[in-house]
Amino acid sequence: MVDNYFPILLFVLVGAAVGVTPIVLGSGISRLLGVHRPDSEKLSPYECGFEAFEDARMKFDVRYYLVAILFILFDLEIAFLFPWAIVLQEIGMFGLLAMVVFLAILVVGFIYEWKKGALEWD
Repeated sequence: MVDNYFPILLFVLVGAAVGVTPIVLGSGISRLLGVHRPDSEKLSPYECGFEAFEDARMKFDVRYYLVAILFILFDLEIAFLFPWAIVLQEIGMFGLLAMVVFLAILVVGFIYEWKKGALEWD
């Protein structure tokens, strides 16, 4: 019985070794060559030529997030519409009604966003 699980154990061990070996080798070579101690020149700003004048964690306007969420929403809608359109003949009236309900929910959400002014960009 244990002989049946040996290939699985071997697979897990080889997979762990393949994942851990590059990390250990990279860390060891880095410590050996001293790359983990960069000098001040390597830490200085090099592309724009001046120090950062603002915190990188500044606040974004919530409208960016709303536009991103709306994009994802309608992108996923298209991802569901393509396979549905391909198998529409096989799923028949039930599939058509299910997609009508799905699209109706999305349209209600779109109208809500529109009425709330989330699509207005001042």
